[in-house]
Amino acid sequence: MRIPVLAAALLLAAGTAALAATPAPSGTPPQRIDALKLQPKSLAPKVALHVEYTVEINKLGQVARVRTVKPSHNEAFDAKTYGNALQAFIRTPDGQVVLGTYRLTYEYDPKTMRVRRDVALVKAGGVDPEAKGAATEMMEIAHRNRNRTMPPAANQTPGPAPSVTIRRLPDLNQVMKPSPSPSPHT
Repeated sequence: MRIPVLAAALLLAAGTAALAATPAPSGTPPQRIDALKLQPKSLAPKVALHVEYTVEINKLGQVARVRTVKPSHNEAFDAKTYGNALQAFIRTPDGQVVLGTYRLTYEYDPKTMRVRRDVALVKAGGVDPEAKGAATEMMEIAHRNRNRTMPPAANQTPGPAPSVTIRRLPDLNQVMKPSPSPSPHT
């Protein structure tokens, strides 16, 4: 009878010692990672940038195609915003879709290093409601072409194929067997 009581007392003592060794949780929340600290300011554009895309949407609110582009003449910014525009969904605040043509504008502010996107309806109707979304169509093309090799660059002529010597390696079982001891030549 004494042994179970003694064991219980030891477990209780060990548990309270473990609780005392555990630090109390602090009241401060974990630190937030700030994107501005991760992006070196020297890489960010130093001037304000503005891009406009005129896009059509389908019945789901997905951008189906880009009709026109007014570029900012900063190729990196234009490429990023174009990719964003192709993936955009445009809906009303209550989730409804108004079929039509929209203007997507992207404004970069060098002081805050932030991009603001605005959406404005240009014309209601006049689009194919059954059109595939641009992002969906690109994914289907990528899946169809996933096993194909990329074509060579247009401005490069293919050079001669490198000469490759194929040497057959010895069998693993042969390598792992101990070699016979050398015999003297007589």
